[in-house]
Amino acid sequence: MNVPMSSPDLTDAERAAVNAVMHTNRLSMGPEEKQFEKAVADYIGVKHAVAVSSGTTGLHLLVRAAGIHEGDFVITSPFSFVSSTNVILFERAVPVFVDVDPDSCNLNPEQVAQAAANLAAGGKAAERWLPRKGAESAERLKAILAVDIFGQMADYDRIIPVAQQYGLDLLEDSCEAFGATYKGRPAGLEGDAGIFAFYPNKQITTGEGAMIVTNRDDWAAVFRSLRNQGRAPGDAWLDHTYLGYNYRINELASAIGRVQMTRLDEMLEKRAQVAAWYGKRLKEFPAVETLQVVETTTRMSWFVYIVRFDPAFDRDEVIRRLADFSVPCRPYFSPIHLQTYMREMFGYREGDFPVTEDLGRRSAALPFSSVMTREQVDYVCDSLSTVLSGME
Repeated sequence: MNVPMSSPDLTDAERAAVNAVMHTNRLSMGPEEKQFEKAVADYIGVKHAVAVSSGTTGLHLLVRAAGIHEGDFVITSPFSFVSSTNVILFERAVPVFVDVDPDSCNLNPEQVAQAAANLAAGGKAAERWLPRKGAESAERLKAILAVDIFGQMADYDRIIPVAQQYGLDLLEDSCEAFGATYKGRPAGLEGDAGIFAFYPNKQITTGEGAMIVTNRDDWAAVFRSLRNQGRAPGDAWLDHTYLGYNYRINELASAIGRVQMTRLDEMLEKRAQVAAWYGKRLKEFPAVETLQVVETTTRMSWFVYIVRFDPAFDRDEVIRRLADFSVPCRPYFSPIHLQTYMREMFGYREGDFPVTEDLGRRSAALPFSSVMTREQVDYVCDSLSTVLSGME
């Protein structure tokens, strides 16, 4: 059976929208972008939505709007896709990792509070949280960059007071959580600004693309300027008030996104159904632990389907054996602090963040998408059962 790792959920409506754009003379900075932005803003109830070319570029603009630069510390998660750390490094700031909660896989709020208190105090207290090298020139705690991992949001009612107490900007990386809610509140609106990403395996797709959301007028102006080479309102064609970038989305991608927005709830329901099929089958597997949906999550926006294998089973060997059944499976995630460049820059070692490292050793993503069938889920689970039985 053919079981892709993921598949975009596209219909003739998206194809027709792209075809319509191809019959115009506007392939960038046109009406589709504006309509897509309005659709997202209306959906989550936010004042500003600003489309950009990727989740990474959007995160970078959040960092720029917060005024993060060399000499600053930013508290963030080591269990994420690398871009949430890379955007801090782009500005020569220092990411300060705190470990994650083993259930939600999001930032541990107690550690966030302790790290903020110690970094604000400075001296020996701050050293507990700093890397072995690479942080010598940094001296000021500037922001918290929280990541909403795997489709559920961090515990913001315990993180927001920390940001407020220490005067920190709060940036919400919701690239994996579009459509999720926390205590009834939508993802993307807990901090000063948030970001959703639309890669083909996300809840909706534009091929490549993302959307920044904020209720701050000043930050929205920064985002719109910097995505378009730093042009400010009133600038002539080749005038640039600020140092900016080409982080624009194009009209073809925006057209896909506009149509996908009309189907978002439908696709979230389909993803929830696939997750339910998996959950029912995997209850039969004592060696497999499924992702826990925590109490504060009032709507899970399933991004990928993550499982953790019992330590008695070698996760990488399970992946290799599943490949013999043509079932793709991927490690998810490799800890950021143990990436080669992070070890070289900051001197991180195994053992620094034990929860993250345990998740990194045991977690894997099974095939998942909103177009996955029950038969495909059963085939994956049957194959996994055979593999695990052969490893006992």
